[in-house]
Amino acid sequence: MRKTASPTWYPKAVAIGRIVIGIIFLWAGLEKVIGGAGAWTAKGFLAFGTGGTLGWPFVTGDVAAGTVFNPTHDFWVGLSANEGVVSLVNVLVQVGQISIGTALILGVATRFAATMGALMMTFFFFAAWDFAYGIVNQHLAYAVVTFGLGVLGAGNYYGLDAGLGGSLPAGVRRWLASGETVAA
Repeated sequence: MRKTASPTWYPKAVAIGRIVIGIIFLWAGLEKVIGGAGAWTAKGFLAFGTGGTLGWPFVTGDVAAGTVFNPTHDFWVGLSANEGVVSLVNVLVQVGQISIGTALILGVATRFAATMGALMMTFFFFAAWDFAYGIVNQHLAYAVVTFGLGVLGAGNYYGLDAGLGGSLPAGVRRWLASGETVAA
């Protein structure tokens, strides 16, 4: 396969995409930590927000109140009943969103952060089970885009991963940072 030079806008576009997704994650985490004044918890969502929705062509007409469409609903409700698990989920979501957002904005440990972001969004996708407007919702879109940032090695484009280049062992660079350094 022949390598061709990237257009001059490509590195900037990748960096802007990485930073925008990073801001989305950081904002969501800070909103939970600061905006809720420490009162935010995943318990309500896990217990009551995981019934899911389906739209056309799966469901037409009126749906009976309390109908559960999400096949994973009982799992999430079970988690909400365990205070220890809810406490752990609360910390993981808040710290995870802030850490993922910060890492993506800075372009450091980009593949690891992008993988964790995609995993988090995949969990949210299955927990919400929101297909009222089709199969693609915001959680799935964020999961795919965030995973793509990791595959691209987006931290190599105006990120700290590019500067770390030769200082990291090859395995760490390949799997946690952004792979081989590219010229931005």
